[in-house]
Amino acid sequence: MGKRRKPSPPSRARMAVLTTAVAGGAVLAAGTAHAEPAPNLASVKEQVDKLNEEAEQSIERYNGFQAKQTKLQSDANQLQEKVARGQEAMNEVRTRLGAVAADQYRTNGIDPSVQLMLDSDPAGYLEKAAVQNQVSDSQTAMLKQAQNEQRKLDQDRAEATRTLAELDSVGKQLLEEKKQVQGKLAQAQTMLNKLSAEDRAKINAQESAAKQAAAAKQATEADRASRGAQRPDLNVPAPPASGRAATVIAFAQAQLGKPYGWSKTGPDSFDCSGLTGAAYRAANVKLSRISQDQWNDGPHVDRADLQPGDLVFFYDDIHHVGIYIGDGKMIHAPRTGKNIEVLPISVMPYKGAVRPA
Repeated sequence: MGKRRKPSPPSRARMAVLTTAVAGGAVLAAGTAHAEPAPNLASVKEQVDKLNEEAEQSIERYNGFQAKQTKLQSDANQLQEKVARGQEAMNEVRTRLGAVAADQYRTNGIDPSVQLMLDSDPAGYLEKAAVQNQVSDSQTAMLKQAQNEQRKLDQDRAEATRTLAELDSVGKQLLEEKKQVQGKLAQAQTMLNKLSAEDRAKINAQESAAKQAAAAKQATEADRASRGAQRPDLNVPAPPASGRAATVIAFAQAQLGKPYGWSKTGPDSFDCSGLTGAAYRAANVKLSRISQDQWNDGPHVDRADLQPGDLVFFYDDIHHVGIYIGDGKMIHAPRTGKNIEVLPISVMPYKGAVRPA
């Protein structure tokens, strides 16, 4: 039998090819195992829109807590000053009582009635002194004053304590709402960051197309109205703005292009109710801080009777507001990441309108 020949070792070139193929397969397998599926564009847009709407609701609640905190802090400061004045008045009465006691001590010793007057309970003194018939008219008047001062002081202290406790509670609610806002905005941004630049551009294009479609719809309604068709529920064309309304709209127009800033009231950025409030302040009219309260800042107006300068509100919980400028359009501060813009009022779920008094 012939000798069996040993197989020759693979050449260096062949080893290189095999190594590359194995490594490539491993990388491919690893990449396949860890690759995340591409996010669905429509689903992402829907979720981001929902998060932004929830964030705006939280922003209006945050604004409400902030306004309440400011008022409570002012009330607490006034009450603390009132308590300090009351304590001074009480100290003055007690000083006078002490002077009477000192005078009697220097002569014949402290009279039992005066000892009662120095009791920490003025009301109790009056009751005891009346029984013993040991009190003069002047002493009675002094003790009644002490009793009144003590009662007012106790009431003011109790009210100050309640106000400070409420202030602390509102401060905690404010911080919690701020966390809610930041969390929702961060979650929305994280979802957008997972999209490609192309998909983000598509979302922006969809929003722009929706605005154009709404504007076109209103233009069609206006054209039908001009041809004698049934008048739509929009005041088209609207009368020109004048007086206070002109001032409000001029202010709002000057803010176009500025960024939305949550809980901001200007001058560099605004949220929705911050913009409407600032515009009306320019016309010397004070509005409430949040949209839900601005809903009650004047008589309600039918949609068919809208006039430039009216406030227009959206969603069932009234968490968004804009300024009507005529022709079915408004100026509003939309949401984080957007700028103040002109938008047809039909783009969002319309709730109603108010003409501030």
